[in-house]
Amino acid sequence: MKCSVHPDRDATNYCRNCGKPLCPECTRDVRGTLYCEPCLASLVAAPPPLRPAAAGHNPGVALGLGFIPGLGAVYNGEYVKALVHVLIFGGLIAAQSSDISGGFHALLGIVLGCFYLYMPVEAYHTAKAQQGSDQPAQPAFFAGSNRPVGAIILIGIGLLFLFGNLGWLQWDWFARLWPVGLVLIGVWLLIERLRRNA
Repeated sequence: MKCSVHPDRDATNYCRNCGKPLCPECTRDVRGTLYCEPCLASLVAAPPPLRPAAAGHNPGVALGLGFIPGLGAVYNGEYVKALVHVLIFGGLIAAQSSDISGGFHALLGIVLGCFYLYMPVEAYHTAKAQQGSDQPAQPAFFAGSNRPVGAIILIGIGLLFLFGNLGWLQWDWFARLWPVGLVLIGVWLLIERLRRNA
């Protein structure tokens, strides 16, 4: 068989795209795949195909499902995060139903409400970030941060109840001083914001 470009030469290869026979001079090798020059030029010059939004990452749906503990994270394909959300939410509910002082009930109520509102917002931001990416992304609040926030929260809650069970934590004392924790968290967030803006 003869080359489609040089009829006087024998063909040694075929274009993968159009199937034309090619001589060694007309063959263009791209990582082991052989093309003719016109096909390679059209592939290089063609704009990349439009990439559809990642399936299953609709931010509105993620926001709605986020009100069910763990389901927004499952929708976004983040199963470990979903398990952490369920454990934190279940732990807070269990703590609210235990026999503790009134001040601690107030703190747990605030934490429970904040965490319940955090889950859908986090699911929304993650789904929005995933629309243009195949990889799960951090929500906007934690953008650029690799901190394991869920693990830190679980460790903190676990230590709190462990100290309470061992008698190292006096609930009456804690019921009066828990707002100090909110102040410290606020100071930490303020320092992080100033550090990011600097």
